Amino acid sequence: MTSGPALRVRGARQNNLKGVSVDIPKYKMVVVTGISGSGKSTLAFDTIYAEGQRRYVESLSAYARQFLEVMDKPAVDSIEGLSPAISIQQKTTNKNPRSTVGTITEIYDYMRLLYARIGKPHCTKCGRTISSQSIDAICDAVLRDMNGKDVLVMAPVVRRKKGTHEKTLAPAKKDGYARVRLDGKIVRLDSAPPKLEKQKWHDVEIVVDRIKVSESERSRVFEAIQTAIKAAGGTAAVGPPGSDASIFSQANACPHCGISIGEMEPRAFSFNSPFGMCPECSGLGSTSTYDAELMMPDRRLSIMEDGIRPFGQHGLSRYYRRMSKYMEYADFRPDTPLVDLTKEQMDGLLHGAMIDGRKFPGVLAWLDGEYKTTTIPSKRDWIKRFMRSIPCSACKGYKLRPEMLAVRVGSNNIMEACRMSVDACLAFFSSLRLATAEKKIGREILKEITERLEFLRNVGLGYISLDRASYTLSGGESQRIRLATQIGANLTGVLYVLDEPTIGLHQRDNARLIATLTKLRDLGNTVLVVEHDEDTM
Repeated sequence: MTSGPALRVRGARQNNLKGVSVDIPKYKMVVVTGISGSGKSTLAFDTIYAEGQRRYVESLSAYARQFLEVMDKPAVDSIEGLSPAISIQQKTTNKNPRSTVGTITEIYDYMRLLYARIGKPHCTKCGRTISSQSIDAICDAVLRDMNGKDVLVMAPVVRRKKGTHEKTLAPAKKDGYARVRLDGKIVRLDSAPPKLEKQKWHDVEIVVDRIKVSESERSRVFEAIQTAIKAAGGTAAVGPPGSDASIFSQANACPHCGISIGEMEPRAFSFNSPFGMCPECSGLGSTSTYDAELMMPDRRLSIMEDGIRPFGQHGLSRYYRRMSKYMEYADFRPDTPLVDLTKEQMDGLLHGAMIDGRKFPGVLAWLDGEYKTTTIPSKRDWIKRFMRSIPCSACKGYKLRPEMLAVRVGSNNIMEACRMSVDACLAFFSSLRLATAEKKIGREILKEITERLEFLRNVGLGYISLDRASYTLSGGESQRIRLATQIGANLTGVLYVLDEPTIGLHQRDNARLIATLTKLRDLGNTVLVVEHDEDTM
């Protein structure tokens, strides 16, 4: 028995527990230890945590409960003094390829905000620092790049935002504008505009004028751009009807090259948003390509001897009928070892060839078509075995558009900072030398970034980088990341249940981890740790 506030468990019979009764002091750090099979994890996770989670979910409305998994009631007579419980177990984080250490700890969210507010943009062509651009300079760029073309001068009032945008369309009509371009289609405002779907992304551009660009129309071009910039709050869109328009901004434009990156906002630095992601790799930083070495690991074999491995399963061998025509055309037999094929024969086999005016698709094109159209998961997994990931040729693995990679805080762009280790990243942000105005804007943001980096360092993850994909983390690493995230949440009155958090840690990092756990306790929480480590006990 224990005096003071306590978590009182009576008659726990879950799994291998035999009527266990125990009092656990609240607002303390308590270690549960014992030999393998003694029931320590059953007591901590399958009994105490499960009941705490079940009670919390059942306290919610019926509507909320339908979206949450309700855990089964554990075999126990009673548990008194139970707080809302959070489990931090030895398991990997989600398999989403877009999830990184930076995103799951929310550090990257604060970094996006910092770079949008105090980052210094540079020209992607000449490297000069980008400054504000006058309407005259924008007019010059339009006359230079679009001379002789019919263009629309538009005010981009909505860019890649969800909603119906009725409050944007109504004032435009009231101000006397006759047309808008909704998601690339021109509609008139004097008739009822189409209703936009609330949950889809939309672009809304007010059409200011349609002009054939020429020097003789300079004053009209200037006036239209000026009107568009006023209506859109600093930006104008100019381009031929029916195609993408060039965005010009009074801010963030290179006066030498005429390159404009538009308004900097946090979503422009997100590799998970169409607004900021690299268009070539869709923000993944890599692309998949078929590897001939994986497809034909032993070229001493022939096609008949399963020398091309994708033909071996899932009915892919039906492609053989089409390939036989190519073999006849290229003059080799199906029992010819692949190593004996000429370069021309192998190129045609892999990449395709013209046969009697018809295109033979080649193994790679056919395989890619099968991968994109199949609805059978096992078939997709089989085909993926013959792919390998390579860094995106456009963004070099940095995931973002080049305009966003040209924005710097100090000496680094946002992805260069993410590729640093936590220790190096903390040193970088802690040593930034900012102007007075930048300090005023970035002080609180930098405080959040450095505090979260310190949490990661204190749980022994100073070596890890923020761009590390979450699916590559070990169970111990992902557990300590969740632990660091919970400390940053500053919750109180919570029961935390942890599963051997010291696994994989060097002995020198144990003290930091224990200090982190005691800080979690000092916030007013109960910390229950299943552990064998002597220092922790």
